[in-house]
Amino acid sequence: MRRREFIALLGASVVWPFATLAQQAGRTYRLGFLVLAPRDTPINLPFFDELRRGGFIEGQNLTVEYRAHGQHIDLIPQYAAELVNARVDVIVVTGEEAIRALQQATKTIPIVAIGGDLLASGFVNSLSRPDGNTTGVSFFAFEADGKRQDILIEAVPGLRLMCVS
Repeated sequence: MRRREFIALLGASVVWPFATLAQQAGRTYRLGFLVLAPRDTPINLPFFDELRRGGFIEGQNLTVEYRAHGQHIDLIPQYAAELVNARVDVIVVTGEEAIRALQQATKTIPIVAIGGDLLASGFVNSLSRPDGNTTGVSFFAFEADGKRQDILIEAVPGLRLMCVS
């Protein structure tokens, strides 16, 4: 799987909880980001493409509140508070400090965390039933390897050989 396809698949996994909100005619959805990289970074482009394919178009039915904390670690609590005060519908977050700050800032806004091991870090109680308002993608959670394999096989019909390292 190429990098761009992987990022699109990741984008779809983040868009899915956002898309499950019943789309109401004339409603503008608010998506918050508290991530490492600036918005115009090439790694973000497939994610925003996936949002458009899902029917979420900025300026029409989507507003994006974006905060990049990569060079401003000290501002993470402030950025978290800004996103909560902006009353976004969902927040996408990367980085342990940012996840922790958002969990402290809100118990009601859904948080889609992208991190190393959300379970081992204590951000969720279970990968299958995370409880609370935090869910997401846990890259290094070995408990999910079987499920990842199932998803890969489903995403690539006819897959006959797979290498795991």
